[in-house]
Amino acid sequence: MGRPLVLLHGYSDRGQSFDRWRQALGGKGVSVEEIFVASYVSRTNEVTIGDLGEGFDRALRTRDALADGQPFDAIVHSTGMLVLREWMMRSQARRRCVKHIIGLAPATWGSPLAHKGRSVLGAIFKGEHEWGPDFGEAGGLILRGLELGSDYTWHLAEHDFLGEEAAYGASSDTPWPFIFVGTDGYEGLRRLANEPGTDGTVRWAGVGFNSRQISLDLTQESGGRATVREWHNVNVPLVFVEKRNHGSLLKDPPDSVVDMVVEALSVDSLETYTDWNGVHGWPHGAKPPEAVEWQQFVFRARDERGDPVPDWYLELCSVDENGEMHRLEDFDLDVHCFTEDPSYRCFHVKLNDLRQHGEKFALRLAAIAGTDYVAYHGVGSQNFTVEGLPKEPEGTGKWDAIHTFSERFPSPQESKALQLFFPYTTTLVEITFNREPMPPHGDNKVLWFLAEP
Repeated sequence: MGRPLVLLHGYSDRGQSFDRWRQALGGKGVSVEEIFVASYVSRTNEVTIGDLGEGFDRALRTRDALADGQPFDAIVHSTGMLVLREWMMRSQARRRCVKHIIGLAPATWGSPLAHKGRSVLGAIFKGEHEWGPDFGEAGGLILRGLELGSDYTWHLAEHDFLGEEAAYGASSDTPWPFIFVGTDGYEGLRRLANEPGTDGTVRWAGVGFNSRQISLDLTQESGGRATVREWHNVNVPLVFVEKRNHGSLLKDPPDSVVDMVVEALSVDSLETYTDWNGVHGWPHGAKPPEAVEWQQFVFRARDERGDPVPDWYLELCSVDENGEMHRLEDFDLDVHCFTEDPSYRCFHVKLNDLRQHGEKFALRLAAIAGTDYVAYHGVGSQNFTVEGLPKEPEGTGKWDAIHTFSERFPSPQESKALQLFFPYTTTLVEITFNREPMPPHGDNKVLWFLAEP
């Protein structure tokens, strides 16, 4: 290894929580003098994840072994992953500094507990309880970024997961990431926080790096196009750790997992990285309990000008051989609207039942402007004719459409065709609607010229 190792904890925690990992790594031959444990504030309402990224940069400069762009490895737990990625995305030089990233139950795509932590009840159980100016605060701005379907995690992913250049590539010029997550939820009173498909705090489908983005453009000018954003990064390993939850993976790591981490820190080529994944990563290594596979979808609705569409609705349907559509109720059983901007929605989906409905699917979409001045319409509209004339009386401001597609989205290289359903991943779907003053042709109710005298 021969590099400094930085340890970053998660939300509402402190650096001392890494004591067991520090001891375990020392027992495996890692120099404890080269392990730097960071600690940061997270339960104050004035600090953002961006502030933590800048604080991390300042802290690095206080250690000679980490200053001036010196290479280092990192082990991060939960929110620590967002802090590290926030710091790295600011420059390519920073990404070159980090050689290996070990993610322990990382909150890569947030947590289903985050919006609950912003409530009064969350402040009581997780808030700052040492008397002072932050007493009772739960870290609202950090929890905002951690909320499911947040604009923060979407935009962060556009920088590293979906950027034009590989942020996690096939050479040592970028970090080698490794993701670990427990298969169990909490016990005792904390089991009340458990949700299906999680380790008690983060979703199995929301920890990994292997994300894709689908753009569904339904504006009339485009003709209704479904495109897939090109993927530049490597296939990042996801390792399930049996009999561990979100906390015990940090506080009580199995000896076998420590061995895997030490081995991972020695990876120095795509060949050794792929070999490591082939032995330990899913589906080759341990698997979650039962036979349920989960996927997460984050949808964002925009109009052709890029403005958010806050009031929209979506159904996924299967299409049989006769062209009949059948709503798949399992798709939208667990949906969370981002509190600050409901144009973002996060869907947590069991894949087992969906895959039994063939390979042809359709999205039934609806968007409501809430006024008779403007309305949404576009390709596949059920309420407007091809010419854009309303089929229903004016004044509803409602638009709906159906877009049919197969389970496979071909990329420019057919060999890299994307499956819509892929377990333990998060897929971003951006839908673009057309917003027009009403009526759609001739004089409209929004702006007009006065009659000539």
